[in-house]
Amino acid sequence: MDPVIVVGAGPVGLALSLALAAQNVPSVVLDEGAGKEETRPARTVVLRADMASLVERLGCTTLRDEGLRWVGWRSVRRKQLMRHIELRVTDGDHDTLAPAAPLHIPQHALSRGLRDAIATEDLIQIVPDSRLDSIEQDDRGVTAHTRGPGANWWRGSHLVGCDGARSTVRKLLGIRFPGRTAVERHAVAALRTELPWPDEAVLHRQPPWRGAGEEITARPLPDGAWRIDWLLPARGELVTPDALVSRIRDTLAGWCGETPPYELIDTGVHTLHHRLARRWRDGRVLLAGDAAHLLGAVGTQGLDEGLRDIDNLAWKLAHIWHHGPSDTLLDSYQTERRTAVASRLRAADQSLPVLRGGGGLRTYLPGSARGHDALLTDGHLGRGPLGAPPAYPHSPLAPPYADGQTPVGTPTGAPVDDVLVTAPDGTTVRLRDRLGRGRLLVVLVAPGTGVWERRHWMSAGLMPRLASAVSALPAKAELLVTEAYPGAPAHTVLLVRPDGHLAAAFEGVRPAELHEAADAVRGGVQVSTDSDRTADVN
Repeated sequence: MDPVIVVGAGPVGLALSLALAAQNVPSVVLDEGAGKEETRPARTVVLRADMASLVERLGCTTLRDEGLRWVGWRSVRRKQLMRHIELRVTDGDHDTLAPAAPLHIPQHALSRGLRDAIATEDLIQIVPDSRLDSIEQDDRGVTAHTRGPGANWWRGSHLVGCDGARSTVRKLLGIRFPGRTAVERHAVAALRTELPWPDEAVLHRQPPWRGAGEEITARPLPDGAWRIDWLLPARGELVTPDALVSRIRDTLAGWCGETPPYELIDTGVHTLHHRLARRWRDGRVLLAGDAAHLLGAVGTQGLDEGLRDIDNLAWKLAHIWHHGPSDTLLDSYQTERRTAVASRLRAADQSLPVLRGGGGLRTYLPGSARGHDALLTDGHLGRGPLGAPPAYPHSPLAPPYADGQTPVGTPTGAPVDDVLVTAPDGTTVRLRDRLGRGRLLVVLVAPGTGVWERRHWMSAGLMPRLASAVSALPAKAELLVTEAYPGAPAHTVLLVRPDGHLAAAFEGVRPAELHEAADAVRGGVQVSTDSDRTADVN
């Protein structure tokens, strides 16, 4: 069968190819570049805990070697500490990081780790120096043509444009990309020095020293390195090297009392835009990552959202590749992800006038500073409307309501908690470790099972009937057991999508309702209404 064609070899495209390979789907990655990553220490990414876990499951080892999880968050306004959040959990004599601690890593290190993982995969082919110039599609697949040293025609079952903000795929499809330009501008420096808050991220608003600007962010990296961002006026003059060095020295002196020794590694100016593609799907061609959306102001994370795109899309493409076409599944990708990103953009755009409004009476209202601080903290730490993982309560894949359904601590459509579960082989693992394999997860809440050997409780109580129901589901599923789940009484059965979102929760074992819910999650009857389509070509 034809592979999936992935256009673009940035982190999103590379991660998509690995996510497909984990579900036995081959892919061809068309890389416009030469296959090497430019080393830019000042270009870094922040991954929320669940997306860092996704990347690690895909085999990327550089997160452990070259990334750093923040141990705390500080928010300062003028000279006052507004908020200090510990991201460490103390258990006796040992400190561990909180599950929600973000991970910070240079983007080139992330990409290199993904490429290293791809080098061990037989199902992925990366083709360098391949610039897309045409797309054609019919009811059986997609044909793409590339120009360059290895000009060629490529045939695939589907094509996914992960080719960035200037996406050729999006342009060939004639999809509009409206939004706002230069929402925020930042001067950026990567440097090695000692700051008073080892391994903690710092947001300093309205620093008291002259010429500091409105906002400075410091994010730690391994080996004593930091990325420091200075918020610039949206339309200001160019930042000269001398001016940037002056900012660095003044900022370090303001934080440390005097300018400590430092090694300047890299600099740049980062401009953030907010845009959202009108459509994310045209037949068998889809968009993901920066090709579909741009965001990043007030602490939101664009690459993190791009990884959420591929986490949502990969299992759906894999199911279609193995079991046949489903418009419902493909349409659900656009419905779920575009709605989630649109909500994130709307929250950021509504926050910007409040946070960047240029003063006025509202800056003197009681509580306004703390309200602004809470908004920015949410964006940077992945909480609230600016940063929390998305839920899909109105998904086309949501099962119909049944009498046996019961509420638990996780709302329907939201990501499940990463509880400890017992796997089929008897080992105890995190629930998140079982995701990304293209299978539904059926989780039984059974307090007390931890004190018994698995061979005893597998043949007792509800387990035989539940195991029989799981084996009869219309899609592959894995049966797991947990001692407890938030808000779930004993004998609750959770149905979890392959990307970790809760599809339904049931009181006890209900085979017919579980079967109906699983059928809804896989898109129901596999029917395609795709007609022959040809995109605009150069």
